[in-house]
Amino acid sequence: MLGCAITKCMIRENFVIPVWTPNFEATLFSLFFSLQKYLATLHVILSIQPALGLDSEFSKSLHALVSKRTVGVVAKQPEVLFYENPSFGAVLILNQVLPIRHNTDPLLSAFQPLRSGQFVSVTTTSTILLPAIPHLYKLAQYPIVIHAALQPYARPDYSEITSIRQCGFTFLQSETLQEGQDIALSAHALAMQSGKGVIHFFDPANSERDHPIPAEDLGLVKNILALDGVRRYQAASTSERSLYVDEGRCATIEESSVTSTDSRRNQPSPVKRGPPEPTVKATNSDESSIGSSPRDSSADSRSTLSSATSLNSITARPVSSEDIYNFVLDIWRNIAKATGRTYYPFEYSGPDNAEFALFVFGSTGVFVDEILAANSPGEFDKCGIVTARLYRPWLGPSMALTLPKSVRRIAVLEQIRKKTTKWGPVLLDVLTSLRTGPSTLGAPMIVGHQLGYVESATARQALRGIFQNLRSQSPIQNLEVGSRHQPTSRVDEYSLEQPRIETAYMKILDQVFGERLHIANRLDAANAGISANLAANPEFGFGSLLARMDHRKRFVNEVQEAATSRDFVTNIPHYWLSEWALSADDPKKSNDLAKEVIARLSTDGSSLASQLLSSKSLFFTESQWLVGSDAWSYDLGNSGVHHVLASGANVNMLIIDSQPWSERTAADATRRKKDIGLYAMNFGNAYVASVAVYSSYTQVLEAMIEADQFDGPSIVVAYLPYNKEDDSPLTVLQETKKAVDLGYWPLYRWNPHNEDKGEANFQLDSERIKQELEDFLRRDNHLTQLMNRHPEFSANLSESYGTEVRALQKRKAKDAFDKMLESLYGAPMTVLFASDNGNAESLAKRLGNRGKARGLKSKIFAMDDFPLEDLPGEENMVMITATAGQGEFPQNGRAFWDAVKETTELDLSSINYTVFALGDSHYWPRKEDRIYYNKPGKDLDARIAFLGGKRLIDIGLGDDQDPDSYQTGYNEWEPKLWQALNVDKVEGLPEEPPPITNEDIKIQSNFLRGTIAEGLEDAATGAIAASDQQLTKFHGTYMQDDRDLRDERKAQGLEPAYAFMIRCRLNGGVATPYQWLQMDQISTSYGNETMKMTTRQTFQFHGVIKSKLKPAMRGINKALMTTIAACGDVNRNVMCSVLPTKSAYHRDVHQVSAKISDHLLPATTAYHEIWLKDTFSDEKQEKVAGNALVDHEPLYGPTYLPRKFKITIAIPPNNDTDVYAHDVGLIAIKGTNGRLEGFNVLAGGGMGVTHNNKKTYPRTGSMLGYAPANQIHLVCEKIMLVQRDNGDRTNRKHARLKYTIDDMGVEVFRSKVEDLLEWKFQPPKPFHFTSNIDTFGWQKDELGYNHHTFFIENGRIEDTPSFPMKTGLREIAKIHKGEFRLTGNQHLCLSNVHDNDLDNIKEMMKTYKLNNIQFSGLRLSSSACVAFPTCGLAMAESERYLPHLITKLEDCLEENGLRHDSIVMRMTGCPNGCARPWLAEVAFVGKAYGAYNMYLGGGYHGQRLNKLYRSSIQEEEILEIMKPMLGRYAKERKPEEHFGDWVIRAGFVKATSEGKTFHEDVAEEEGDEED
Repeated sequence: MLGCAITKCMIRENFVIPVWTPNFEATLFSLFFSLQKYLATLHVILSIQPALGLDSEFSKSLHALVSKRTVGVVAKQPEVLFYENPSFGAVLILNQVLPIRHNTDPLLSAFQPLRSGQFVSVTTTSTILLPAIPHLYKLAQYPIVIHAALQPYARPDYSEITSIRQCGFTFLQSETLQEGQDIALSAHALAMQSGKGVIHFFDPANSERDHPIPAEDLGLVKNILALDGVRRYQAASTSERSLYVDEGRCATIEESSVTSTDSRRNQPSPVKRGPPEPTVKATNSDESSIGSSPRDSSADSRSTLSSATSLNSITARPVSSEDIYNFVLDIWRNIAKATGRTYYPFEYSGPDNAEFALFVFGSTGVFVDEILAANSPGEFDKCGIVTARLYRPWLGPSMALTLPKSVRRIAVLEQIRKKTTKWGPVLLDVLTSLRTGPSTLGAPMIVGHQLGYVESATARQALRGIFQNLRSQSPIQNLEVGSRHQPTSRVDEYSLEQPRIETAYMKILDQVFGERLHIANRLDAANAGISANLAANPEFGFGSLLARMDHRKRFVNEVQEAATSRDFVTNIPHYWLSEWALSADDPKKSNDLAKEVIARLSTDGSSLASQLLSSKSLFFTESQWLVGSDAWSYDLGNSGVHHVLASGANVNMLIIDSQPWSERTAADATRRKKDIGLYAMNFGNAYVASVAVYSSYTQVLEAMIEADQFDGPSIVVAYLPYNKEDDSPLTVLQETKKAVDLGYWPLYRWNPHNEDKGEANFQLDSERIKQELEDFLRRDNHLTQLMNRHPEFSANLSESYGTEVRALQKRKAKDAFDKMLESLYGAPMTVLFASDNGNAESLAKRLGNRGKARGLKSKIFAMDDFPLEDLPGEENMVMITATAGQGEFPQNGRAFWDAVKETTELDLSSINYTVFALGDSHYWPRKEDRIYYNKPGKDLDARIAFLGGKRLIDIGLGDDQDPDSYQTGYNEWEPKLWQALNVDKVEGLPEEPPPITNEDIKIQSNFLRGTIAEGLEDAATGAIAASDQQLTKFHGTYMQDDRDLRDERKAQGLEPAYAFMIRCRLNGGVATPYQWLQMDQISTSYGNETMKMTTRQTFQFHGVIKSKLKPAMRGINKALMTTIAACGDVNRNVMCSVLPTKSAYHRDVHQVSAKISDHLLPATTAYHEIWLKDTFSDEKQEKVAGNALVDHEPLYGPTYLPRKFKITIAIPPNNDTDVYAHDVGLIAIKGTNGRLEGFNVLAGGGMGVTHNNKKTYPRTGSMLGYAPANQIHLVCEKIMLVQRDNGDRTNRKHARLKYTIDDMGVEVFRSKVEDLLEWKFQPPKPFHFTSNIDTFGWQKDELGYNHHTFFIENGRIEDTPSFPMKTGLREIAKIHKGEFRLTGNQHLCLSNVHDNDLDNIKEMMKTYKLNNIQFSGLRLSSSACVAFPTCGLAMAESERYLPHLITKLEDCLEENGLRHDSIVMRMTGCPNGCARPWLAEVAFVGKAYGAYNMYLGGGYHGQRLNKLYRSSIQEEEILEIMKPMLGRYAKERKPEEHFGDWVIRAGFVKATSEGKTFHEDVAEEEGDEED
């Protein structure tokens, strides 16, 4: 039970689940509370485990102590600690618990803290001890404690202890729960006093039936640990740096020339006793096991508990076995004095007149219980048991004195499974102790036994057998006791499992090589007689591959002989076998022939054919791989990497590195991994690639194929970062992007054979760092020359480009301001801002300019750009901060706040300051969340005051709910500031220019030119000018940055990872196969290797860097497509229903959509000039900049529209384009001839909203009437012109057509449109919608063509290891003769497939898993916008999160019989509504990261808006709400009643009648007033 309690962490870390007793949890708690108090005295605890994803009870408790700031007993720097304890003085908060995987050379992590004066404790299983031998010899000279649970559970192998007995450690053993607590404390005390390492080992199953024990008194802990000696050790330092070379470190002891007196203990009781404490000397063999290096030098010294009475001179000598013995006796004497519990180096239990004794080096519990419970007279009379509490140093004389003198025979039981010699090590120890020396007369006979697994039910029988053998005249040596094999009913052995997340690369291998793939060290491989640990070992795998290669050579010989044999039934096999044998060494030819050969042999029927077919896999040239982890990179020689490279064999290695980028700075320098890629390249004979599946799937495929084709060793190092094995793919993606983007994990391929073909050996595949690398190489070359000429400057010239550069940037910026302002008069005013969306920055800059106008020396900085050390020297400080997320500082102020928050050294008593904060008092409606309102500003104000700052004026609070938003509060606050600075009465202030608006940018752009062309040529930045960012939207591209990388790049002193999103203009969502292939190629060559199908039926590309923007645009143009007006204040892509069942009717409607789109295109030629015209051509066109030729926009004019304008067409009964959600919605009306007749016209729909601003709302379109098809393009034009001339151009939040119509009224608006048309709308024609979702699977149209709608979750076309979707669609596009129709729900319809092509298409769909539509109705009806990481407006995740949320709801759907029911669920990262969430039956709209507003009650046909149900809820609350709600829906719904209708009937929300009532009668007010 002891082991279970102490090391449940270690047991679970090895996936061993013991049989717990009912009181186990109570026992755990009592022991953990005590033991962890001791561990908390240490600075570093290493929790060694094979899987980081399985938290143990032990590690959880340790981390809980850290999170609770639990105090410990030892303090290295008491003056800087947080708490003081009246009993113990200054105390230290435990701050480091390091989980380390067992296969990554874990004890390497002990060196760095030990050498810096820290104590280290290790919790582990015994399995790591043997591989750690190279470290143990050095660690033995440090005060480290290793708590080792013996494995396997219930049948431990003590050979893992005996094998390392000579490593110099002290070994202590415990057996019961109470002993475990005491010996754990003893181990730490002994390590601290002796300066030497201690291994505390135990069998965790031995105490599983022990009762719980109380926690130990901390006063005793302090006394036992001898804190004075601890302080001296912590003050010591060492210059040791090597890991394997012996630098002569030796634990030493100081002593005087006078021999110290040694107190003696009283004689123990006869039942449990130790020796009578003579002065003990170790045997010769023991001196080598515990003694130190024979060198005289010592790395440190420390005093001991010697009781010397005088001191003549001080000398230092190595700690000896006798010293260890004295230390441990003193520790145990103190424990006995305080608790009454006695411990001795050797312990005897039994009568004083015993004649027989068992010396047990193994699990003693069952034997002790049986001997003490013996009730048969004479059965075990005169029998005792001896155990070694102190196993090393082995003190033979002490053992001899422990035994009663009456003992005549001793049975030595060794529980050692890996026996390599005839006589066991413990048997030899006992023999040496009792039968050597000056007199062996009368020494007891020693009989060795091998102890196996003994059930408690058979323990007495086993004891009888032992004593029967012991009493016999000629005892049998090495008699086996118990079973060699462990009962499976008692043990669930730990079995190695590949982390689930690492299967990504395995799936790619399977996809690429299929049946040819052979992984030699696959975990699930059947290897007779070989354990899983050994089978997964690289050396084993490499050996098996060599054997397999030999086997194939023999097989080729067998085939050659068979080709001339007459044993076949027919002669057909002869030809094919001969052909194959001739090509056996050619992978391509042999693989091509293999299937034919196998087919011919299969039809022959002879015994020879059957014999060959038994090895048919050898007909293929296999792709042979070894798969390993980054554990192999700690010791390349031991791991097998060196063996493979040195052999030159044609073997491929896939090595998966899982260290997250975010942990690289915290990595122990002594644990640095070797660069396997560089190591392999230095060999010169190997193919090497560095890949990352979450960065470039294509590059992974290329690398694996090239590795397979390379004749020789190949090494593919693959990045897959995770903190725990069950991390989400999103976490892995974010870590991968950081590592690849910042150069920590460069993507490259190295092929030494390329030079034979005149190609470069090395190819860098990391696009973003290519230019940075070239710049670095140029800089490096230049600096190298400078350093060679001026060595004295080399240190400064070679500074790293990290935090120092960032500090230098801050310093230069501030110094430049100071220099510029030196000549100015007036008081200084420094303005710092932290801005989330630009408002705080704009206020800061405006305030600074106004200060300058009043004669102040104004300086403006982002908070993170201001050197914190300069803060005390400022005179007047103004800080303006917005509120981000959940009451957090904006990104450009977080580092500043973190530093100010944590510092205790800043004295700000000399500065005057004030704060203005921007926030929204209604953003967090619940009372408990209202602390987040302007929290950053309030916290900053309080902290500066705490540090001594004097307020100029009280904090100002800007509230978005005020009439003029934050300006209301600001306009009250600013005059007070001028008054406090005595500049409030300045006259003659200049008139401030009005802020530049989007309207100004458009009118000054020369018809959308701006300075876009110049910005594209600027290689100094990945961005373009702010005004150009507004203009490029009209060209179909947005500048974005990767928000996953923002913080890391900022920390590195780099600009954001700027890239561009490109959106195509695709009329009605219809593309040809050629266009599909072009889009696929553009996404791979210029983007992030994925395509996004938007909710407006077009293609979108992400991650296009500036240098690739123009080539991408040209590629789109080459496909006869464009991006003009895909975004911006113009009419955008015109949508059209997919309608797969009526192709002729669809063609009519689609032609109308194309006509509308073309008719409303902008006329500017800027698009052609900027993106398509060759710079070096002689093409005669107007200049991009300049007014030689002025464009003309007959429809739009120079300022275009007030806001975006969207048109869609729906074909009843399917509203799959959400016709009510757009500025213009056209409902197609079919004539009596089955063809298009005209349209019902809706106007004024729109989805954009601003959280907490009730002046903004979504709106469904209002019916204007019916118009004939041949006039509909003019109808759309006139509606757009009315909006152009009447839309709000002063407030973009009020500029959409929906507000224009509500402001003037539907009737007035209709009349204005009719005036321009010069005819009136007819009454609307009847129509009926049944749904707004897609119909998946195969359908046939009236012309006999086939159509298949694929489920593309959230519209993302990409390849993943488990689903090669992008590749499959590409291959289909190569043979498809019809169309690709993109749907408004982000799915894809493969249209117009002829019956002759149907089988081929279906087979390809099966091959690439594209035929799967067996998803829940909820998932099939879901939709999400992009959101993070590219959308700058996103407040929360959407596309990357919604699939996981649905997964967590699907069990509930299944339980309630709703799996196949369609419920429209949509999610967006912000309230702009790109996925049209306001029409969904249930919607989640991002409010902050991880928090969403929940809306219910949208119409299933897309005809009704939903309403707010809950505000700012997170996943746990979402699930708590949704699951019971779905259960009720399943029980209470009426036939055919949809979820959106039911939630209204059930009273969850009220129906929304129109957009203006969207915010009324909500279930939970989003903006309740504060109490």
